[in-house]
Parts: sequence; structure tokens; C-alpha cells
Amino acid sequence: MSYVTPLFLDLVRVETRLYNALSTHLRTEHGVTLGQFEFLEIIDRVADCRVLDIAREVAITVGAVSKAVDRLVTAGWCVRVAHPQDRRSSVLRLTPAGESVLASSRPTLEKELAALTTPIPAADLKRLATTLATLRTALEAADRGQPG
Repeated sequence: MSYVTPLFLDLVRVETRLYNALSTHLRTEHGVTLGQFEFLEIIDRVADCRVLDIAREVAITVGAVSKAVDRLVTAGWCVRVAHPQDRRSSVLRLTPAGESVLASSRPTLEKELAALTTPIPAADLKRLATTLATLRTALEAADRGQPG
């Protein structure tokens, strides 16, 4: 077996453990899961954000994103409004409550992530970040890994 398979398996296990630890911490501190945080962050960052924009960015189905957005709407953290150029489409906007939970969660996420990654020297983390960004860019450019 080549080194690539164990690397991939380690990457998946690390991602799962980090994701779960961060999500638990955010839920305890702010009542928001990491998945909800990520969607709120995308809605905040992407101008005229649509469900399709989130689905493309996180590589999951439009249906899954739509259900998750419905939960954000129910929580009072975002609203759907008519798209300014296409009335058949909706744009997502954060509510003041959504802006507040996002703003309060960001430093918590950063602090907890820093704590979880302290065993890794900063130079190694930077190198890993560059490597993963390169791989992600290559996969996205080739349109690989989107739900079928």
C-alpha cells in the first residue's frame, strides 16, 4: 500500500475528530453547531448568497443545504428574500441574531482550533494549510468531488 492511502485515512479521521470537537464546543458555548456556523459564515461572506452557492462551496446536495437553511431560518439566524435580478430565486441574509451568533462564535472557534492544534509546530501547520489549499483548488478546478 502506498503512503497516499494511510495519508487519506488519517486526514479523514483528523477532520472528523476536529469537526466533532469544535462542533461540541460551539454548541456548548453558543448554541450553534460547526455546520451551522459554516453556513452562517458563507452567507455573511458571499454577496447575494443562494442555497446553490453554499452547496457548491461545501460539496453537498442542494436538498441537504436547503434543509439546513430551513433550520437556520427557524432558529431566526437568517431569512430568505427574493433575488434582486431573478424573482424565482431566493437570496439568504443574516438576521441581527445570526450576525450576533456568528460574531460571538468566531473567536471561540479560533481559540478552540488553536488549542486543538498546539501539538503541531506553526511552520508545519502553515505548510499543511498550503498543501491542502492546493489540493482543494485542484479538485475544484477539475470539478471533482461534487455530489452526483
